[in-house]
Amino acid sequence: MTAQPRKYGNLARRYAVPFAAALLATPIAAQNQRIEVPVMTDTGESAGTVTFEQVLHGVAISARLENLTEGAHGFHIHETGACSPDFGAAGGHYDTLGANHGFDSSGGYHVGDLPNIYVASDGTARADFFAPHLSLAPKAENDYPFTLSDADGSAVMVHAQIDDYKADPAGSSGSRAACGVIVPAG
Repeated sequence: MTAQPRKYGNLARRYAVPFAAALLATPIAAQNQRIEVPVMTDTGESAGTVTFEQVLHGVAISARLENLTEGAHGFHIHETGACSPDFGAAGGHYDTLGANHGFDSSGGYHVGDLPNIYVASDGTARADFFAPHLSLAPKAENDYPFTLSDADGSAVMVHAQIDDYKADPAGSSGSRAACGVIVPAG
């Protein structure tokens, strides 16, 4: 018995390469975009840097922090790309979905909620996160993955206390201790 050629073999070959290229074009174009964000304390002292790097399936976040108080601190993306005249300029947590705050909230979590960071006794912290729901690529729509490069930009914030991942962000992570502009408000 001889093998019969597949009926759709040529058709599949004809469209497979252009289709695959179209699927990969958008993420690869944005891939390798990297933003290094200087972070400052509320007293104007350097608090290190947080790097945001677009990768194929989201954003890799790498924090190298200093001059912070020892212990656990809430760490979030805020909705506006501004840290002055005070850290209140950054607005609330980045929340495009109208969700509650907190990983342990029935109506949560905010798009900008990230895991806590832990500062050593010498005031330094290192943390690496992956955020598959975020993108550095600007987009017109407000859908998944959510862009940090929207019209009002975005900021990264270190809070004074631990985030308990509950629904009330003001009650859990305390005041704003350090801030950095990821993408400035446009």
